[in-house]
Amino acid sequence: MGTGGGLIASAERPVPSPSAGEVLVQVKASSLNARDLLIVTGRYAVDVPPGRIPLSDGAGVVEALGEGVSRFRVGDRVVGTFHPTWLYGPFPEWGQLRGTHRDGWLTEYLALDEQSLVAVPDQLSFEEAATLPCAALTAWSAVSGVGPGDALLVQGSGGVSVFALQFARLAGARVLATTSSDTKTQRFSALGASDVIDYTSTPEWGARVRELTGGGADRVVEIGGAGTLSQSIDAVAQGGQIALVGNLAAGGGMDVTRFFRRAATLRSISVGSRSDFERMNKAIGQHRLRPVIDRVFPFEEALEAFAHFEKGPRFGKVVISH
Repeated sequence: MGTGGGLIASAERPVPSPSAGEVLVQVKASSLNARDLLIVTGRYAVDVPPGRIPLSDGAGVVEALGEGVSRFRVGDRVVGTFHPTWLYGPFPEWGQLRGTHRDGWLTEYLALDEQSLVAVPDQLSFEEAATLPCAALTAWSAVSGVGPGDALLVQGSGGVSVFALQFARLAGARVLATTSSDTKTQRFSALGASDVIDYTSTPEWGARVRELTGGGADRVVEIGGAGTLSQSIDAVAQGGQIALVGNLAAGGGMDVTRFFRRAATLRSISVGSRSDFERMNKAIGQHRLRPVIDRVFPFEEALEAFAHFEKGPRFGKVVISH
């Protein structure tokens, strides 16, 4: 399926042949992120050519090998990396991403560089594995360094926030969450959140976080960006860190003076490298962690999946099964 005119349209294409260093993957599942919705509705910051196959995240089975491939064998279960060429070390620059510069995972077959793939953790299904490349690894990077005795705040119930809660709990940290739903409050509590704040009845939730924690959250996973950053500054502890992973909420900018007085750090998160992905998968395997999936749609209902992602109440990831 490809983008065109702000919509998704089905199309027939020949099965690609893997070039040297590539593997042919039969795609078994893919998942949606906020950027994917912006792409297919024509609102993304980068121009996307008509016919580009969307979705940056997916998992499948290696069906054929190109010349010289050594990392995988036919039959291996694999999941793609969000940054295909960022293998290790500090973030280099934004490269050729799936769904924008290159065709994405909303297809039956995809030929990919073997370096841009990692093995699926043994206990995960393809649908669970497809949730990992962007949301899980972003959360893993945002939570890095958090440990016992720390307090972490997540915003809302999207994939990054739910994964951040899970990873922080594995690390022994206290987790607080914001939401606007009683049902989601119960689900957050079941996953180990100590406190859940209704941001509609408590619009000044930053002050409430400081009250509950006795001084603020050591780490805030910032999803809203401009629209929620002011409250995150209120919520963060003296000398704490705000991990900026999204910019999904409209609103004013930050109060630089108030931020300065917090002596806090604002750190942007660019998902993570392949090496980070492999370390995360090792932890997922060791702790038998299961990604939280909101709903799985069949491949033929991709449009419905996007509609649900945009409008339906969600808790966790929206997945498409191929």
